[in-house]
Amino acid sequence: MSSSTAPAPARTRPPLERDRDCVVAGVSAGLARHLGARLWTVRGLFIVLALCGGAGVLLYAWCWLFMPWAEGDKPPTRRMPVAWMLLVAGAVGAIVVLSWGIGGYGAGDPESAQRAALVVGATSALATGAGLWATLIDRTDTARGPRHATIVRVLAAVLLAGVFGLLLVMRPGAAPAAALVLLPLAGLLAVLSSTFVHRWRELAGERVRRIREEQRSEMAAHLHDSVLQTLALIQNRAGASSEAARLARAQERELRAWLYDGDAPADGDLPTDLRDYAGALELDFPVRIDVVSAGLSAERASGALAASAREAMLNAARHAGGEISVYIEGSAAGVDVFIRDRGRGFTLDEVPGDRLGVRESIIGRMRRSGGTGSVRSDENGTEVHLHLPTGGEPRG
Repeated sequence: MSSSTAPAPARTRPPLERDRDCVVAGVSAGLARHLGARLWTVRGLFIVLALCGGAGVLLYAWCWLFMPWAEGDKPPTRRMPVAWMLLVAGAVGAIVVLSWGIGGYGAGDPESAQRAALVVGATSALATGAGLWATLIDRTDTARGPRHATIVRVLAAVLLAGVFGLLLVMRPGAAPAAALVLLPLAGLLAVLSSTFVHRWRELAGERVRRIREEQRSEMAAHLHDSVLQTLALIQNRAGASSEAARLARAQERELRAWLYDGDAPADGDLPTDLRDYAGALELDFPVRIDVVSAGLSAERASGALAASAREAMLNAARHAGGEISVYIEGSAAGVDVFIRDRGRGFTLDEVPGDRLGVRESIIGRMRRSGGTGSVRSDENGTEVHLHLPTGGEPRG
């Protein structure tokens, strides 16, 4: 008797990507997760390779450049204050340069001149790196922002200008030391010009958005003259309660939303929520629902007013059918919503007690939230009026 075992499923590695919440760049954490290794093992490997002719630095920079960020909506944030660390190290180098300015340096000594060139070059590089890091990276960091970037950039510029001034007034004893003046000057120009990179990005992004908007407008005009008019004609000829009219209405709504909403995310406000709900009802019931909004309203789609309005719209679609109008009016005093249909009407007192849709889901919910709800119905139709005053809150 032979037995066979099923092969073990192949292990799927996590994607090679950087975390948006990282220490500096997220390279080591992303590699460790992808390889299934310990984080400090990967970091130690980078350090060892960095001592081997700088190979670790090049590898880290290559991974930083080509490893994508993990999916997410928020900009990346870094826990380590890299800009401030570079700035403090540059300030220490500036203090060393100042001490040389007081006591003199490189007086006929080539070794002293080389040490001076090394310190000045490192100080200029650190201060320049701090300013560039703050402008190009920390500016979009959610934990820091533009104000932090401006402060670091100003301090870096002051530090470079101070080193530049010290080198001008000092009297180096060796001729090569005169070339050191160009290092902080070049760093100062790089920090000051880095602000134009951000401006250029904004202008480029605005240009792309303007081109997209022009293309969208041309497409909207073409579709409005052809597809949208055809869909509107189908609705008028077929009648509000027919299947063809409901499908045409849904397609028209989706096409208009795609054309005119653009790339902006849904705000989740009351008019947007009720329009989406109206589109869903039109697919399930033989109705046509028009949602109109006027005035300003800060009411969100998750509030009691939206829930009550959805319940009233569902009742109108289920029991009345035909054409339903929803009117939203916002003002400083509050928000009013009117839901009207042309059904045969009903009397609230005659509704059985076990049916709590109107009493509790509409009127009762509005009362508990600090608002009011009323129903007026006759043989010509039904109107539900919902009012939520400004500052209305759920009551216990």
